[in-house]
Amino acid sequence: MPRKILLEKNIHPAIQSIVANNNADIISEVQEVIANNKVVVVGMAQNPEPKKARKMFKKLGVNHKYLEYGNYFNTWYRRNALKMWTGWPTFPMIFINGILIGGTQDLQKLIEDDELSDLL
Repeated sequence: MPRKILLEKNIHPAIQSIVANNNADIISEVQEVIANNKVVVVGMAQNPEPKKARKMFKKLGVNHKYLEYGNYFNTWYRRNALKMWTGWPTFPMIFINGILIGGTQDLQKLIEDDELSDLL
């Protein structure tokens, strides 16, 4: 299932490096944490959903790494780079063994369907 993104051939050469490097540091940081941790939750302050997901993992005794980027009042453009990279529209973004499983509701469904342990 390939996601639709603008092909490099359709980006003028003068701006290709800007497009390629736009907020690349935040994406690299998240990629590194995902590579080094079994479970990663990426969220933002003031959003109750990342907190719910973290509580679920804590209740189940699942260690996880949490990355928090800003809040509703700042850093939206940096978080937007993560949304564009993953294609996932909301926070949290939950990764298990390097796989994006979705957000809090998706985690809850995996727990209810007794499928989370298979991923772990």
